[in-house]
Amino acid sequence: MSGKKISFIGLGAMGQPMASSIVRKGTALTVYDIDAARMEPVVALGASGAASIAEAVADADIVITMLPATQHVEQVVTGPNGVLENLGDGSLVLEMSTIAPTGTDRIAQACAGRGVAFVDAPVGRLAYHAQRGESLFMVGCEDDATFERVRPLLEAMGTTIHRCGGIGSGIRTKVVNNFMIISIVQITAEGLALAAKMGVDVATLKEVNAGTSGNNGQFQFNFANKVLQGDTEPGFAIDLAYKDIGLAMESASEFRLGLPVGASVHAVYGAARSSAYANKDFSALLEYACELNGVETPRLAPADKKD
Repeated sequence: MSGKKISFIGLGAMGQPMASSIVRKGTALTVYDIDAARMEPVVALGASGAASIAEAVADADIVITMLPATQHVEQVVTGPNGVLENLGDGSLVLEMSTIAPTGTDRIAQACAGRGVAFVDAPVGRLAYHAQRGESLFMVGCEDDATFERVRPLLEAMGTTIHRCGGIGSGIRTKVVNNFMIISIVQITAEGLALAAKMGVDVATLKEVNAGTSGNNGQFQFNFANKVLQGDTEPGFAIDLAYKDIGLAMESASEFRLGLPVGASVHAVYGAARSSAYANKDFSALLEYACELNGVETPRLAPADKKD
């Protein structure tokens, strides 16, 4: 994307490795985060750090946003001294956060009112995939020409791109997919706590699970690499998982849809985030379940990790 200014706002657990992948692939990048320390690793790779949103997006062709929640994206994009106040006509906002679909719709409308193109492309997979440039993207955009403007950036950050439909379809797909993943994590945690209580060997259970129709990616990969190794540093924190399942529950309410299992899972995450587990990886729900039931958390040998 030679000659085009690309800006990246939001360098958290996902944004920082994603921005780093863009720089490593040879694209010049200007970065900004409210926490200046988060910019340092990306600047060390060759990105330019900005002191403000206005400086970051001035004369930009494409602005990427990767922020924690709906209110943060709306403030950064549509708020005073935000992206739209400092972006020229014909530019494009590539919004990659996991936020409320209705928030995405409002931001897209605000961009359209300023003559700025908009693509929503929330991210699938986990932080360690982002670190390896192996993210998955769910893309909502209006036409092929707009998609082609962002495609090189998506290819720099990941390996899998799904065109989901028009604007807003990407985040809607993400909300549903995350709802299923987050619920599966809780079921996996309860199942492994039950296995530990009954004396079932977790390595054997993992091998059996892999060969059945119940084959569970969270068990096989995330749990195997995280909590079952004693590692609960957040790839995807329980606090953020609570926010994401909340988005699904809000969407269900808007569409008058009942999600009874989802309501139970939402309650468990709500309880966990009120404790010391809030900023642990969501696989740490296994430790939480074991703690509640007085069971020792099972572990796997390092050889059982999955790359």
